[in-house]
Amino acid sequence: MRTQTKQLDPVDEVLCTVDEPGGHANFFCGPGAKFAVVARNGANPQRFFEQNAYSAAQSFVQGQFSIRGDIYEAIRFFTSRPHSRLRDLWITLALRFERINVLAHLGSRESAADSIRFHYDRSNDFYRQFLDSRMQYSAAHFSRPGQPLEEAQLEKLDGICRRLRLHPGDTLLDIGCGWGGLIIHAAERYGVRAKGCTLSQDQLKFATAAVRFLGLEDRVSVDIIDYRDLNGSFDKIASIGMFEHVGQPLLAGYFKKVKDLLKPGGLFLNRGLIRAEGASDDAETLFIQRSVFPGGQLVHLADVIREGEIAGLEPIQMHDTRKHYARTCRAWVARLQQNAKACRMLVSEATYRTWLLYLAASALNLEDGCTGSTEVLFEKKAAMC
Repeated sequence: MRTQTKQLDPVDEVLCTVDEPGGHANFFCGPGAKFAVVARNGANPQRFFEQNAYSAAQSFVQGQFSIRGDIYEAIRFFTSRPHSRLRDLWITLALRFERINVLAHLGSRESAADSIRFHYDRSNDFYRQFLDSRMQYSAAHFSRPGQPLEEAQLEKLDGICRRLRLHPGDTLLDIGCGWGGLIIHAAERYGVRAKGCTLSQDQLKFATAAVRFLGLEDRVSVDIIDYRDLNGSFDKIASIGMFEHVGQPLLAGYFKKVKDLLKPGGLFLNRGLIRAEGASDDAETLFIQRSVFPGGQLVHLADVIREGEIAGLEPIQMHDTRKHYARTCRAWVARLQQNAKACRMLVSEATYRTWLLYLAASALNLEDGCTGSTEVLFEKKAAMC
């Protein structure tokens, strides 16, 4: 092995070249050697630090460099590096174009379905590699240190059912039901009759198979349908990690539809990611909109409360789930890394890297408070004021 080392500033950063099978790799060791940026084919790893966060993310996804060691420290180091005002201008213009594109397609049911399938129809087996057995893709609830993800997700489901005050015979609608974990749990443990809707074919297959396996066909149903096309009347409605796909322009219609589907005095639990007041779109936003959640848009908590009240829903309870979501994301990242070999057999290398980067960055944004996660319980007023 041939190693060439050059001391950089600060002194605990090291650039070296190491011979490896198939060629050599250039390493840049980060502060405290907590991580290393590895570039192949003669590339200088330091040049990736000169890119904005969006370009660096794309370079990582495309395999131009890899991270060894602490991916969280690497992300923090990347995002803290100074970059040019010209790159800031490029990001601003790109985001403006992206917003125009999102607004042009937000009302289209076909675009909504395409966006959901882009993210979720990757492979149920891929999601099994990092989610729990119930395939919960939202914040777990951790009540003690060292609590396993499986247990924390079950605790989350029980908490949702209790706050919705579910009783045997209640009718429950889960908007954007994912792989069916909540409606199955509510039917099994609380005796409700539950309906779920999704736009993902893969989620539908998983949920219907689980319902059939558990013999719950008489109490649980799942359909491929846009929530805007739903009919019926329900005692309780849940929306867990779905309204991030709605977007600010359609938020009023979203709450009005929920109100129309909810019986007088019924409860609606809305839970999901929100944007902190004062936070603005940046390079990470552009990466997520283009590579992870096309059409997605985070709103402020004030928007959620205001639009809910205008629609005729009274906010009666609120839970901050931000720290729980951050811990959940870290658990998912750990599982992705542990099951990297299996993941790469199920999806492309680019998909694996995208989810790894997205979830790790999400954990940091939640820990720093740049992104929030809140659950609001609404009650449908008997009459409008």
